[in-house]
Amino acid sequence: MPETEQSFPAEFAAAVSAIRRATSRAELVVSEITAPARLAPYSIALSGDITPVRHGSDSDLGTGRFILLYDPDEPEGWNGAFRVVCFAQAPLEIEIGLDPFLAEVTWAWLVDALDARKAQYTAASGTATKIISSGFGELAKQGDGAQIELRASWTPLDHNLTAHVEGWGELLCMLAGLPPAGEGVSMLSARRAARG
Repeated sequence: MPETEQSFPAEFAAAVSAIRRATSRAELVVSEITAPARLAPYSIALSGDITPVRHGSDSDLGTGRFILLYDPDEPEGWNGAFRVVCFAQAPLEIEIGLDPFLAEVTWAWLVDALDARKAQYTAASGTATKIISSGFGELAKQGDGAQIELRASWTPLDHNLTAHVEGWGELLCMLAGLPPAGEGVSMLSARRAARG
């Protein structure tokens, strides 16, 4: 039987409340989804899509997930009771996908987006993966394509989870080629590839 919010530990309940106060740009649709089981005693998960075509489907422009884990036993490696795990993915033009600095720039966008909102964190880690693909056979008409995928995690140092969610949301928008919403965040040209 799922736990009700009233049965959450006070610290996690405060974090959930802060997450639910987060706002996002009009181009980003964020919704609460079922959190993965067995990662932590308590968790909350969000899905984000850049102007999705229909509800419940991943966007062709960019998609992501944000998960907050809470374990009062502070697992080794977390450096605290909370851990954020996030995912962001967006299609790119082939030329941008081949950029040797794309992975570093993608990580920098996450850090910049969190810092611009004054999100306090430690123990950040992650991977940025560039994927280049070519269609063959029945998929040949799709042509060539590229995408960037970021998987990251960090430990929040305070209960202002609003800043963390909003930073993740801004990262999704930047990967989709939207101009940055805040100052101090630089943007490369991120033209979208038309596949199809």
